[in-house]
Amino acid sequence: MLIRNGAARIAVWLAFAVVLVALVITPIVVTLVTAFSATWTSVLPSALTFDHVRDAFAPENAASVGVSVQTAIIASTVAVVAGTWAALAVPGLPPRLRGLADAFFHLPVAVPSVVVGLGVLVAFSAPPLVLSGTAAIVILVQAILVFAFAYSMVSAAAVQVDPMLDKVGASLGASPLRLLVQIKLPLLAPAIAAAAGLSVALCMGELGATIMVYPASWRTLPVTVFTQSDRGDIFGAAANTLLLVLVTVMILGALSALRRHGRN
Repeated sequence: MLIRNGAARIAVWLAFAVVLVALVITPIVVTLVTAFSATWTSVLPSALTFDHVRDAFAPENAASVGVSVQTAIIASTVAVVAGTWAALAVPGLPPRLRGLADAFFHLPVAVPSVVVGLGVLVAFSAPPLVLSGTAAIVILVQAILVFAFAYSMVSAAAVQVDPMLDKVGASLGASPLRLLVQIKLPLLAPAIAAAAGLSVALCMGELGATIMVYPASWRTLPVTVFTQSDRGDIFGAAANTLLLVLVTVMILGALSALRRHGRN
């Protein structure tokens, strides 16, 4: 650490521990306890139950889990593919256009998610392309929201690639497609994998824009959690929150295993 004084270092670590406990650990522990609580009217729950957790695994609730997983995977795939393409295309633009394109691609994170949701809803609620009331509009809005993160991560890695690779490859007779597939994409693979993981995690928890556009037949798990908490069913919402965390961790674990397998 940059702090040499022992007492000051201990004070910094204590402050960090307090912030970590207050902002990260405590909400998780409270949510966990709430999910297994029958009633909670004092400092500690008065009774514990498995009913809320059992209800979270009920068939009608499992549909929301499936919707969330499908939406996250498809939207993340679209965002990562489009973000990778944009990250590779922007460096080839003139400097002035490069700055404009970079700002445009970061635009989804510069505005509130509800603005993105409302904009997509208005844009695709009338001909020539009507997506309102379909699963496609939920996938589209989530892909737009995470696109900026995927683009940013891959772009940061792309600028580190030696620009002489193109010239060396061309001098050896390699086509641009071969350079892309055999040289650039393997070099960017770690950044692309990280972008995929982040995109899935963000999509699994996305609510602000999704709640603006989702049809009743395509309700994600975060929307279910919001609906339960809005009705006052805090215990059911806590159980579904734990389920959301569990499913998200499992997907990220699977992606991490695939990435390790790809390296081997």
